[in-house]
Amino acid sequence: MIQAVIFDMDGVLIDSEGVYLNYQLAFARAKNPAVTMEQLYPMVGATKKDSWEVVERAVNNGQTWEELRSEFRKKDIYEEIDYRELYRKEATEVLNTLKDEGFKLALASSTHLELVERVLNENGIRNLFETVVSGNQFKKSKPDPEIYLYTASCLGVKPEECLAVEDSTIGITAAHRAGMKIAAMIDERYGFDQSLADYRLSGVKDVLEVVKQA
Repeated sequence: MIQAVIFDMDGVLIDSEGVYLNYQLAFARAKNPAVTMEQLYPMVGATKKDSWEVVERAVNNGQTWEELRSEFRKKDIYEEIDYRELYRKEATEVLNTLKDEGFKLALASSTHLELVERVLNENGIRNLFETVVSGNQFKKSKPDPEIYLYTASCLGVKPEECLAVEDSTIGITAAHRAGMKIAAMIDERYGFDQSLADYRLSGVKDVLEVVKQA
């Protein structure tokens, strides 16, 4: 029986992945105009190293992924983004309903903690989560299951009592390896493999139906 719902952030609560890709594409094309958006799709949901190795292969100009990432980060793109515009507004009602129904709520994101906290606070939902966890807290992030196992322990529940709400192949794999039920947000833009998910969601609101079935 599901006791807790653990949400990913990017691609679930906020539709941010395409915005980040546009910045990354512009950066890559400044170095190699032949780079396509499709070449960068594997960046979505990936760890820092894996995602920037995608850029390294696409740009193919002799720079390492570390050099490329360091150069890209000289400009703080996050300050330019209005996360209230990217927030899926129906999530507020869903989170409040789940909390009222007695579910424990957590957020487990690969994004660094400072930005996670900013997104949650700007959208007025930080207080709804008992636990907020960032992949930067671990040596290995998704698809390693550690972030999900740690989050479950913080909530005081067993992994099999958790529903993870994810979108990317990497996030779904992490939750599966942790032994959790998985609800995947349907997103056909980036070629995600969601075959390990137990449920498919057309929107965040569908979580309310899933917890009744899980």
